[in-house]
Amino acid sequence: MTALPVPLGLLAELTHRCPLQCPYCSNPLDLVRASHELDTRTWVRVMEEAAALGIAHVHLSGGEPLARPDLAEITNAAHLSGLYTNLITAAVGLNAQRLAELRAAGLDHVQISFQGIAPEQADAIAHVKGAFRAKKDAARLVCDEGLALTVNAVIHRSNVGDVSGFIDLAVELGAGRLEIAHVQYHGWALANRAHLMPTRAQFEATRSVVEDARRRLEGTLVIDHVMPDYLAERPKACMGGWGQQVMVVTPDGRTLPCHAATTIPDLVFANVRTSSLAEIWGHDEAFNRFRGTAWMPSPCQGCERAEIDWGGCRCQALAITGNAAVTDPVCSLSPSHDLMATLASEAPARPGYRFRRIGG
Repeated sequence: MTALPVPLGLLAELTHRCPLQCPYCSNPLDLVRASHELDTRTWVRVMEEAAALGIAHVHLSGGEPLARPDLAEITNAAHLSGLYTNLITAAVGLNAQRLAELRAAGLDHVQISFQGIAPEQADAIAHVKGAFRAKKDAARLVCDEGLALTVNAVIHRSNVGDVSGFIDLAVELGAGRLEIAHVQYHGWALANRAHLMPTRAQFEATRSVVEDARRRLEGTLVIDHVMPDYLAERPKACMGGWGQQVMVVTPDGRTLPCHAATTIPDLVFANVRTSSLAEIWGHDEAFNRFRGTAWMPSPCQGCERAEIDWGGCRCQALAITGNAAVTDPVCSLSPSHDLMATLASEAPARPGYRFRRIGG
């Protein structure tokens, strides 16, 4: 019997509340209401259980985790348990006092998302006036506090030509890492795919810019480049592989192998309100459904990359083919691969974005 892998990371979605309405948000269309969120005591227990399970780092995410008044208490619980703490934030509302409280609670790292390099463009995507300025001010506060800073630049059709500007912005702000992250089409992004998808030529241009910047800024800025799956030839190991590296806990306590897993209609997810993380990781049917290689169909079964990409993304397979148990259509060996190219080149069906909001 294959030994159970040890999880490395916990994505703690503390809330779905957020002041921004980004049309590419990975949160589900059916957002969890504040009244259904886990309480502080449960999140503290989750952090303790995560450390006991062997998890090394926790990503405090959402929605916007700053919407939780108990964020410092949850952060401190993670810190005292020995977890490396990363705050994933839009940073609107991250002032000096709040950041000092989080720093004192044991926060190690902050990741701030930017929607554009010009205030008007960025605020239009976020659907919040003044968001860009607030983000820049918060990023400087993070560096002043001596915390590690990552700038996350979400790339899509409207800002794909601004990659060099995002690189300059990250250097200006003093970030140690920059994520040039092309939109991944789940949640709200899937609903807006035709409006967000760049062309292959646009993507290739960004790749050239990133490669040049990596050489030029080596030792100053680490640049990660996440390509759009629809323009790839081989799948990536989604979340490090289903049930291999990451656990996701939603605001209402459901525990998932990946953040989009709730789109798979026949999966039922255990809840941390009634089960421990260890029980869920080891025994939950949802985690075991696509764990390892035994579930894989042809051409994944026996492929030399089977334990590299773990069959790719189950949620993407479902979204494109209607079946979560087939080869990720990103793979050029998939019979549905050509469909990806067709979808990548589709024209917008109607003008304007569907902005993220409760009630959709």
